[in-house]
Amino acid sequence: MKLSIVMPVYNEIGTIDEILARVRAVPLDKEIIVVDDCSTDGTRAHLERYADDPVIRVFHHDRNCGKGRAIRTALQQVTGGVVVIQDADLEYDPADLPGLLAPIERGEARVVCGSRHLGPGRPCAVSPYYLGGKFLNWLTCRIYRIHLTDAATCYKMIETDLLRSLDLRCERFEFCAEVIAKLAKRGIPILELPISYAPRDKQAGKKLRWWDGFGVLWTLLRCKLAR
Repeated sequence: MKLSIVMPVYNEIGTIDEILARVRAVPLDKEIIVVDDCSTDGTRAHLERYADDPVIRVFHHDRNCGKGRAIRTALQQVTGGVVVIQDADLEYDPADLPGLLAPIERGEARVVCGSRHLGPGRPCAVSPYYLGGKFLNWLTCRIYRIHLTDAATCYKMIETDLLRSLDLRCERFEFCAEVIAKLAKRGIPILELPISYAPRDKQAGKKLRWWDGFGVLWTLLRCKLAR
């Protein structure tokens, strides 16, 4: 089963080569679809060195549109039967991908999420990212009557046809909320498996900001009220 690894990128010149090397090393039939969201730190030009790579395909936005839009751009290019999102930093370990794909290959699940709260590298409990994520996860579960430990995880692995059928509208970090909300409304089971996690902070390049939580909240409510 071919896995399409979608990688939205914005200003990751310090990590892009390392993360692409790690993803390439994963022993799976795969393609890597990189969408540069108009980086300004040299990442955009740097990615040109992968132009002839048989596994990596690179696309560019002419203006900064947001993570959600970059994912949607990549989804138009996907040729694999399963899609997973891979951030361009080093917080998530691609070595976890084969384990997440296994239940889908066995026909046991259509959606598998890697939970940071079940794995060994749990986020620090005093981090504002951790506290905000826990609150939004609790809210997601209450609104949609589901049980998840990590609705905001980057590692969402989903059958391609199913993901495309969700009619995504996301622009920024509300991608996770929109996907979970629309899957929950359809009654699609979501399997969670533990993954490792090495969080970074704002100083190390983390893009998420506190106000992005309002976009997530609005998306949860909008999807709940939509027909």
